Amino acid sequence: MDVGMMMVFASYGWEDCSDQRVWDEEIRLARLAADLGFDCLWSAEHHFNDYSFVPDNLQLMTYLSALCPDIDVGTAAVILPWHDPLRVAEQVIVLDNLSKGRLRFGMGRGLAQREFHAFRLSMDESRGRFDEAAQMIIDALKTGFIEGDGPFYKQPRTELRPRPGHSFDGRIYAVASSEDSVRSAARLGAHMVMFADRPWEMRLPAIEHGRTLHREFHGTKPPHLMLTEFCICGTDLAKTEEEARQYQGKFVESNFYHYEFLGEHFKTVKGYDAYQQKAEIARQAGLEGAVNGFMQAASWGTPDKILRGLEARRALLGHYELNVAFRFGGTPFEVSERGLRLFAKEVLPVVKSWHPVAAKAAAE
Repeated sequence: MDVGMMMVFASYGWEDCSDQRVWDEEIRLARLAADLGFDCLWSAEHHFNDYSFVPDNLQLMTYLSALCPDIDVGTAAVILPWHDPLRVAEQVIVLDNLSKGRLRFGMGRGLAQREFHAFRLSMDESRGRFDEAAQMIIDALKTGFIEGDGPFYKQPRTELRPRPGHSFDGRIYAVASSEDSVRSAARLGAHMVMFADRPWEMRLPAIEHGRTLHREFHGTKPPHLMLTEFCICGTDLAKTEEEARQYQGKFVESNFYHYEFLGEHFKTVKGYDAYQQKAEIARQAGLEGAVNGFMQAASWGTPDKILRGLEARRALLGHYELNVAFRFGGTPFEVSERGLRLFAKEVLPVVKSWHPVAAKAAAE
């Protein structure tokens, strides 16, 4: 199993936590993960708020690829509607060439109304912009030329320099949190990226649908799903449950705030129907219910408990790649570092020995 570490860059939940401290702590954890045997360092892209602030994850990963030369780097994800596809393609090529082919390029379309507003963009256009830009960029990474004649990007055919130095086959990822995003990821031939925010049994139909669509579009075996989650790991089960309820709970609270899940705007925004359903569930269940669902999906507890949970998830979903965050929701640095070190010592060697298996549901 391939296992990465997710970098969130959040200050929501911490008291008197400067932006510089946030970045220093995340970089310290990244260096630890690289030394302790993780396969990839991943980062979100978010702007302007305590929820997460890493406005240029390609720039960050260029730095980390030099700081940590023996680990892959990845974007989870570059939010394409907020960028010019030509510039994204250029940045991706430069980073990949500098890192000697160690970049895993992940893309998303964005969800936070507040971020779209700051970029002077309409969320109604996010699906069209993403689909158009994603295909332009993937084609450019294959051919070294970028062009487009869609409604959003009238791009004259242009050669990119430096030229791509490495194939991106198997290194394209796309966030797939809604039905149309699942279809989009399958059409692109990308690894689907999902986040641990609800019980995995609820996600299984969409995952299987994405795998079916990939086979229909490409006639090949679909790439492994990547699951991004938020982990509290320790030796005392009762203590870690208390910590998980506090810090995973605070992270869920930050999601409610940042994405405005209790608002009404998802009803009218084009292409976000699935999030309106999630918003309705959030309103009905309340924060406590959302935290309970989150804790069913995410990993917390002793290494043995976490391993049993990951194994059960593997039996349900089939083989997957794993991307684990240890700093979120006000987690003190010592708790994040403790969890990272213990996970690397007792969980990582076991899961990295697991070989691909089919999902139980598919096998039946």
